[in-house]
Amino acid sequence: MTPEPERPLRADAERNRRLILETAERMFAQRGFGVTLNEVAHEAGVGVGTVYRRFPDRQTLIDALFTERFARFQSLAAAAVREADPGRALRRYLLDTAAWRAGDRALEDILANASLSHPPIARVRDDLGRAVDGLVARAVAAGAVRADLASADVYTFLFIVGAVADRTREVAPDAWRRYADFLLTGFGLEPEGLEKQPAPGASAMTDDQLRRSWPRPGDQDSTYGPRS
Repeated sequence: MTPEPERPLRADAERNRRLILETAERMFAQRGFGVTLNEVAHEAGVGVGTVYRRFPDRQTLIDALFTERFARFQSLAAAAVREADPGRALRRYLLDTAAWRAGDRALEDILANASLSHPPIARVRDDLGRAVDGLVARAVAAGAVRADLASADVYTFLFIVGAVADRTREVAPDAWRRYADFLLTGFGLEPEGLEKQPAPGASAMTDDQLRRSWPRPGDQDSTYGPRS
């Protein structure tokens, strides 16, 4: 027998995997991490056995969501490394990851619930850490940023941008970019050429937008509800 007949099965399996992940993420966002795999299967319209074959337990599913996100950050780091100028490389990574984080309100909750000490997850995390360390070290050595910039500042940058994006998403979806620019300038990464023009959404929010972004009764710190 030739392997050709197996290819549609593999494609179907991958479609099911994507459907399960997307369904689980949506349900986690709506109901928190207490959602069961049986409930995910029902919502996705697939058999319970199909879910359990791919994800033996809920933690495996959460870890898969984590791994996918970190793979995206790793690809952004790899693209930035190809920039010859160390300052441009770091600036590109920071802006690209900020844009990704601004659109991914699930990231921090998945981080909070992933098995960070589990060897496969730890490897993904550490690989990204080394890539970020390299980008920062190159920029510091080249004098492209302030001398005390550290990798920890990169992660804090994303936390800050994410907090602004989450709070302003419904009223000023591009507001995060203004504060990203402020932070990049503080790091010593001044914009060059066309980048000196204000970015879309880089103007200050209006009083009305600011009021609408204030916390309201019933707001939760966590997008996915209380963390266990």
